[in-house]
Amino acid sequence: MRLYGVTGWKNAGKTGLMERLVAEIAARGHSVSTVKHAHHDTDVDQPGRDSFRHREAGAREVLLASPNRWALMNELRGAAEPALDELLTRMSPVDLVLIEGYKRAPHPKVEAYRQETGKPPLSDGNDSIRAIASDCPLPDATLPVFDLDDTAAIAGFILKEVGL
Repeated sequence: MRLYGVTGWKNAGKTGLMERLVAEIAARGHSVSTVKHAHHDTDVDQPGRDSFRHREAGAREVLLASPNRWALMNELRGAAEPALDELLTRMSPVDLVLIEGYKRAPHPKVEAYRQETGKPPLSDGNDSIRAIASDCPLPDATLPVFDLDDTAAIAGFILKEVGL
């Protein structure tokens, strides 16, 4: 599978960029899946629902199926978080997997950068970042810099990078 990431500091616009990229790349006829890495405790389930109750009772995995979608939830129960490579083996084949987060993983990435974060670009010390999508000019950048809102140009760059 072809992989490309979107990374950046908190509140830099990663999720919005991911959302726009998925829509743009899918509109160009490519199949796209996503991986979102969260550093905090997150739950896609609702307290009180049957699947939540199954997990709370101690189930290791809960598969929720409906006529519109299915989801497999896996409780680590103290085990280490699986590596990105291992998680990717569980996904169905698509043209491109867009990955949000995983700053230090080796797959190629575009950095979402907003000046208001007050932090320097991550690309200064991360060789896996191939371009920056910024809300301000970055005259000292040595990588390609796109306007953060120029989704078509960013998508074109990513698709060229992965050979699609």
